[in-house]
Formats: sequence, C-alpha cells, structure tokens
Amino acid sequence: MADSAKTRYPLVLVPGLLGFVRLPGYPYWYGIESALRREGAQVFPVLVSALHDSEVRGEQLLERIQAVLERTGADKVNLIGHSQGALTARYAAALRPQQVASVTSVAGPNHGSELADHLQRRAPPGSLREGLLVALMVGVAHCLAWLERDYQGLRLPLDARAAQRCLTRAGVAAFNARFPQGLPDTWGGMGPAQVQGVRYYSWTGTLQADASRGSNRMDLTHYACRLLARTFVEEARHCDGLVGRYSAHLGEVIGDDYPLDHLDIVNQGFGLVGRGADPVGLFLAHARRLREAGL
Repeated sequence: MADSAKTRYPLVLVPGLLGFVRLPGYPYWYGIESALRREGAQVFPVLVSALHDSEVRGEQLLERIQAVLERTGADKVNLIGHSQGALTARYAAALRPQQVASVTSVAGPNHGSELADHLQRRAPPGSLREGLLVALMVGVAHCLAWLERDYQGLRLPLDARAAQRCLTRAGVAAFNARFPQGLPDTWGGMGPAQVQGVRYYSWTGTLQADASRGSNRMDLTHYACRLLARTFVEEARHCDGLVGRYSAHLGEVIGDDYPLDHLDIVNQGFGLVGRGADPVGLFLAHARRLREAGL
C-alpha cells in the first residue's frame, strides 16, 4: 500500500477563495497532503491570489505548474481544485492542455454560487454594504498572508470585487462560454470525461437532512455552512453551504451527495467531520483512480 497513491504525474492542489497553503499548525488540505504522501504520491499544494477572478488566479497557476514540471521532470500534472480552485484549474487546463493530465473539481462552483448571487443583491456595487464586505474580505486575506508559512514568492494581488463577481452564476456563465471543457450538456448530468487529452472529474457534498449525519458538534464551521445554505433557492436542500450539488458537476462525477459541507470536504475544521464522512479517503481513492487510468 506504500505506493497505492503514486500517480504517474504529480498532484497539484489548488485552493479556493481565501485560500492558503499552511497557517501555523494548520494546512489548508488538513491531513490530505500527508496521507497522499504516505501512500507514495508527489503532492504540491500551491498558492494563488486569495481574492481575485479565476483568470488571474489561472495565470498564476500556470506559473506554479511550470515550476512543478521543472522541479520533478514530469511532462504533466494532475490538478485538483477546491471551490474556486476548480475554476482556476479549468482555466490552466484550457490554456495549456499539453501540461495537464487531469482536472478534478472538489465542490467547485462550475455553474456559479447562489451565495455569491445573494451577496451581490444584498451588497450591490457601489453600496456601503459592498464597501464593508470588501474591507472585511481584504482584511481576512491580509491576515492569512501574514500567517502563511509555506509560500515564499512575491506578494499576490487582491481584488475582492472581481472575486465576488466572478463567482456569481452570471460571472461563471461568462467564464464557461470561454472555457467549456468538461461541462455537462444537461443540468445535473455528467460532462465529457476527456477533452483535448485532459481527463475531467468532480465530486461534492451536501448538507444532510439528518443534521447528525456528516456533522460534528465541535465543528463550528459546519453551523456557518448551514446558515449560509439558507441563501439558496434553486438548490435549496441540495448544497454544501456555499456551492450547489448540481452546480458542482464537471466531467465524470464521482459523487455529489457525500455528507460533507464546503469546508469539511477538504477536511478543514481540524478534521472534525461527522459520522459517515471521510474526506481523506476520497482523495486517496481518487489518487488510486488516477493511477489506474495511467495518470
């Protein structure tokens, strides 16, 4: 089992909005990176702008990919993106498919987020509310940058307004018109498993009707996700708190109803996930899937 997750190409982990690599004692991919390495995988968590649109983050990711290729001597990488990281990975794969073996979307808003729409309605452009929201997000981003322990590169640009706009359903629709690779033709369906030589996969979770399933009383972020889920209308009762179940579909859908909220799906909250939830196991199983596919 020591090499069960040893894929042909390195795994590059791409964070979402307000993402980081590692805060003091707290990696973004909590327990996931270390588990993959124990099973033989080459894993590279990378940092892109915590607040910006997916194209700007995608250009930064292209630089990270090039660095990983030079460091490892590999021809390609497997991209795994959480939340907005999925859109970031899709951009990179669309521009340089020759350097990307696969893109995996984990709770990615591939058709936009109803939460982003809600925030845009409640804090419209130019309003005092928008100004307060932007100030809060930028403040959090600066705090995360100050606490970051693994990133040693240049200071990355921040644009909270661009980040918010690009994650609305209209913003992602415009993105999808330019970069449609892997998208399903029908709502809730699967997309093409392979486009331009790149394999596409996705999985996501949902907040369960049984509040005890997939939750942990010590996991405070889970309660926050349940509160944010109240902003959903079209995918009410079918979301993880930030992203809808069917909005997350891309390529081959591994699963879309895991008992995991938007943060627990990458094992955040110090791994305090609830009964029936195993986010680390999902990543290990996917590494084996990539290995078996020759990726």
